[in-house]
Amino acid sequence: MTNNPEQLFKHLSHGVYVIGVCAGERRNAFTAAWVMQASFQPPLLAISINPEHYSYQLMQAGGVCSVNVLGSHQYAIAAHFGRAGLPDKMAGFTWHTAKTGAPILSESLAYFDCQVSHYTDAGDHKIVVCKVIAGAKLNQGQPLLYNQTGDMDGSAELYKSQDVA
Repeated sequence: MTNNPEQLFKHLSHGVYVIGVCAGERRNAFTAAWVMQASFQPPLLAISINPEHYSYQLMQAGGVCSVNVLGSHQYAIAAHFGRAGLPDKMAGFTWHTAKTGAPILSESLAYFDCQVSHYTDAGDHKIVVCKVIAGAKLNQGQPLLYNQTGDMDGSAELYKSQDVA
């Protein structure tokens, strides 16, 4: 039996995604694992994001985003978009524009084109609830799961002084 949150959280089943955001000509993308369907009618997705990140500012200003589903073979893409401070993070990848204007990662398995509905506080993150406007399957493959990424997100460091009862 373990009380290590990092190990326990890895048992939650969820995928790994690249979230594309834009506000006018400014564009960025980031890796997210905390994404889930929140409603059938209307179709809603909930995304957890750190409000201190540049992408959050763009999401607030633009009011749109894309949720790009990564394949099990796309660990390197997840790692790339998980890094902060890259001068042109989106360079070297193929993008197209969704109906809302959000950037779509062409290499992804599928995407959801979303319009932000509302935000809510969630500890050190914000939950962004988004209405799905459109979506499509782009490529074949199995989704990349969070438990397949090891400590790519550095979460083990965050849990060193915490314990789950």
